[in-house]
Amino acid sequence: MTRKELIEQIHIKKSFLCVGLDTDITKIPTFLLDFEDPVFEFNKRIIDATKQYCIAYKPNIAFYESMGSKGWDSLKKTVDYIPKNIFTIADAKRGDIGNTSKMYAKTFFETYNFDAVTIAPYMGEDSVTPFLNSVKNKWCIILALTSNKGSADFQYIKQDGKMLYQKVIEKSMQWGNDENIMFVTGATHAKELKAIREQVPTVFFLVPGVGVQGGSVKDVVENALIKEDIGLIINSSRSIIYADNTENFAIVAGKEAKKLQEQMSVYF
Repeated sequence: MTRKELIEQIHIKKSFLCVGLDTDITKIPTFLLDFEDPVFEFNKRIIDATKQYCIAYKPNIAFYESMGSKGWDSLKKTVDYIPKNIFTIADAKRGDIGNTSKMYAKTFFETYNFDAVTIAPYMGEDSVTPFLNSVKNKWCIILALTSNKGSADFQYIKQDGKMLYQKVIEKSMQWGNDENIMFVTGATHAKELKAIREQVPTVFFLVPGVGVQGGSVKDVVENALIKEDIGLIINSSRSIIYADNTENFAIVAGKEAKKLQEQMSVYF
C-alpha cells in the first residue's frame, strides 16, 4: 500500500485506528477452543466486527510463532482474511545482519504479504535496508521511542546534545523517506511526540500505548497530527480485543473500536 492509498483510506473512514491482533489462546473465550483453529476464529470475528472502524491491523508475531507451525498457519489465514484496502503490519521487531534481514523481509513481505514490518535498528543500516530494498511499496516501521517502561534504559541516553531515539530517527531518514519509513513513537511520551514531529514533519508514526497503557488519542493528536495527511496510526490491542470474554466478545470489540474511531473522526 502506498502512502497515497493509506491516506485515502484514513479519510474515507475518518479513522487512523490500528487494531492489534495480540491473540493469546489462553485469553480468548473458551467456547472458541472447540473450533479447528481457535486463534483464526477469534481473529476472523474481531476483523468482521472492527473493519469498518480501523485502517490497519497489527498481528504481534510472538503470539503466533510461540505456537509453532499451527501459529504460523493461523497468521497466514488471518492476513489473507484481512480486506485488501486495510494496512497490515507484522509486529515482529526484527533486526539482524544483512543476509538475515533479507530473509526476514522475504518472510513478511512475500510469504505473508504484509504491508509493513516493525524493525529494531540497533544493528544499524545493514539491518534495515534489506527491508527497504526488497519489495516495492512496503514499509519499515522503525522503533524510535517506545511506550514501555524500559524505554528509559537506552532510548534517553544523551550524547552530543541529542537523545539516542533522536539519533535513530535522524540516521534512519538517510536510508529511506516518508514513502517507506515510519517510526514507532509511544503514546505514553506525549511531550516528546511534539519534538519528534518537528524533527520529521511528514513521516507517519505508529503509536502504541493508547488504552491499557494509559495513552490518549487527544494527547497524541495535539502533539503529532499532520494537517491533511494525518500522519498517525494509533494502535489499540488489549482494550479492544479483550474487552469481553463471552460469546459477545466480537460485538463488544466492535463497540470499543467505534468509540476510538469516533474520537478520531472529529479531526477531519
